[in-house]
Amino acid sequence: MNGAESLVRTLVNGGVDLCFANPGTSEMHFVAALDRVPGMRCVLGLFEGVVTGAADGYFRMKGTPASTLLHLGPGLANGLANLHNAKKAHSGIINIVGQHAGYHIGFNAPLTSDIEGLARPMSSWVHTSQDAKSVAADGAAAIAAAKSSPAQIATLILPADTAWNEAAGIAALAPGQQHPSYSPQALETAAKILRGDGERTLLLITGSALTEQGLLLAERVAAKTGCTVMGPTFRPRMARGRGRFSIERIPYVIEQALSTLQKFRHIVLVEADDPIAFFAYPNKPSLLKPEGCDVHRMTAWGENSIAALEALASVLRAGTNDIVRQTQPELVKPTGPLNHTTIAQAIAYALPENAIVVDESISTGRGFFSATAAAAPHDWLQNMGGSIGFSTPVSIGAALACPDRKVFCMVGDGSAMYTIQSLWTQAREGLDVVTIVFANRIYQILRGEFDGVGAGEPGQRALDMMKIDRPTLDFVALARGMGVPGRAVRTADEFNNALAAAKVEPGPRLIEVQI
Repeated sequence: MNGAESLVRTLVNGGVDLCFANPGTSEMHFVAALDRVPGMRCVLGLFEGVVTGAADGYFRMKGTPASTLLHLGPGLANGLANLHNAKKAHSGIINIVGQHAGYHIGFNAPLTSDIEGLARPMSSWVHTSQDAKSVAADGAAAIAAAKSSPAQIATLILPADTAWNEAAGIAALAPGQQHPSYSPQALETAAKILRGDGERTLLLITGSALTEQGLLLAERVAAKTGCTVMGPTFRPRMARGRGRFSIERIPYVIEQALSTLQKFRHIVLVEADDPIAFFAYPNKPSLLKPEGCDVHRMTAWGENSIAALEALASVLRAGTNDIVRQTQPELVKPTGPLNHTTIAQAIAYALPENAIVVDESISTGRGFFSATAAAAPHDWLQNMGGSIGFSTPVSIGAALACPDRKVFCMVGDGSAMYTIQSLWTQAREGLDVVTIVFANRIYQILRGEFDGVGAGEPGQRALDMMKIDRPTLDFVALARGMGVPGRAVRTADEFNNALAAAKVEPGPRLIEVQI
């Protein structure tokens, strides 16, 4: 076998059986190997940002890495924005990036670039294979890096001649890494704080602590100690909905965040980081905790937060009997005009059991959390890195990871245009994704940020850099052109009907919400 086939066989042997791809000339031997190696599913994306975002969504829902196949430096560069988001979410991904044959690089062909230099900012592990006989071992090392704790983005650069030359065979995988547990000293400190000053303590949780099990344990701790449990403004994945402990997130707007946090004298971090502002603003703080508030880390990313929370609940003698069940708002099927409230009510009413919500609604959806707390149990995924064009690709990966679950993708019109090619992949693969586009006809968040940074009143030229209404985007037509049925809605009743139909119809659907 050649190097490319040895790599594909090593990936499959290591449990990496899905490849999101946008290949070029240098990757053709890898593509050819897909016909010779059973067990590897390959999904084509028409833009590399779709490919990398899909790998992020797959990991978030499956918990194991997929691979990507990217064409040289420019192909990797096209995918970097969603690799940035994936890195912030601690997603495990294995990037296979083609490179010119070693003897060809010195001629400085048009696509020659510093691929390692491009890869390093978004990858925790970067390596270039030196010859065909080392490719399989390099692939095994990439798998180990991606599956480490915390998970990592691993980028393996594959020169064309290492792909086509004769290889040594499949590489054995290293033994699975022993995941770290947690620090007993950090847990003891957290327990002492919660016992002594629980009502002025914030338990700030993310990562594995936002699973249904983690939330139940946090609810027990809160009921026993009087502490407040919150999540960061953005989280990789969170269990939500009826019967689950509903927590608020730290507000995005600085003034609201400062007001929310001002009462706390202690913050206990469970995988989370210190609360900070998303951007710097004139005369506003970067750190959102109040003066005199002490921050204590109980667990870090990659540690066993479930075990730590179980131990904390045990030490505090916090049982389920201490819990007073939350009252949740009744689901309402709205009627009348579309606004932020009726949109949230319609979504909450329509979500089926075990749905996956991928949220890039940014401005429109900022207040959706309270309204959707009583929806059917679901998982909610958010953009951790802030680079837009995140949600439609992530929905692809989530749908492939969980083919028995309905995926609802919520996205603003401006964000949707970054990776609109995702619709084509959804159609080609027959994925059960409902894409809801909020057609504001403006980058609404930028209008608010213009005020937030104190830039004054925008003039016509400034407004032209925010509005996307000349010409008006027709998302129903865009979806149809890529094989996805779509419809536009202008009232809450129309939105209810569109959601009800999309919920029962298989395959991808698009709803344009004209606000």
